[in-house]
Amino acid sequence: MRKVRFSMSAAVAAFAISAMIATDAAAQPAPPPPVMPPSLPATFVADMMTAKDASALGVQWKTMDAKIVEAKPVQGALPDIKSTYDIAPHAGDAGFDDTSWLKIKPEDLSVRRSGGHVAFVWYRTNLTVPAKIGDFDTTGAKAVLTILVDDYAEIWVNGQMPRQSGYPSPATIQGLNLPNRVVISDSVKPGDTFQIAVFGINGPISVAPANMVWFREARLEFYK
Repeated sequence: MRKVRFSMSAAVAAFAISAMIATDAAAQPAPPPPVMPPSLPATFVADMMTAKDASALGVQWKTMDAKIVEAKPVQGALPDIKSTYDIAPHAGDAGFDDTSWLKIKPEDLSVRRSGGHVAFVWYRTNLTVPAKIGDFDTTGAKAVLTILVDDYAEIWVNGQMPRQSGYPSPATIQGLNLPNRVVISDSVKPGDTFQIAVFGINGPISVAPANMVWFREARLEFYK
């Protein structure tokens, strides 16, 4: 009997968590429209996988594996569907608390993470634009976040993933080992702060690959 009661309690808890996830998703404001990045070479590039440039931008990377969890079907699902799945945590949210996450050095973004197969890994950091990086004056520059995760990535900036259905959306999955190039500001000024969350995905998902999730590139490109 104890085992039965424990299973029921666990089921109730899991259902409550899934309900909260569904409510949080429904409460999200409409995403901002995507902005296409420049195609010309950048005026200046800061490499956020190096200690020097990461320090200049106040970057402290943190990471945590994401899990697949059971969730309540959305309204309108076929009546025979009793459950579906979601990702936890939803770490792209602006108010998400990552204080307990593992801190990693910029150069350790290239460390292979997860156990392979169908796997998802979150990476988060804040970055603050200084007046200068080396001799480069950042004031007024267009800033483009360029992220290349092996194999796919989704990019959140200040709690939002810029996207629009039927339109090129660089913050969403771009393809197998293709970079995400997301405009985070058309004209930065010193002191501007951005919260960045990267959702790394092992893929192709239906193949269940034996490789793992890791960064190939993490840059902040400036255009003047």
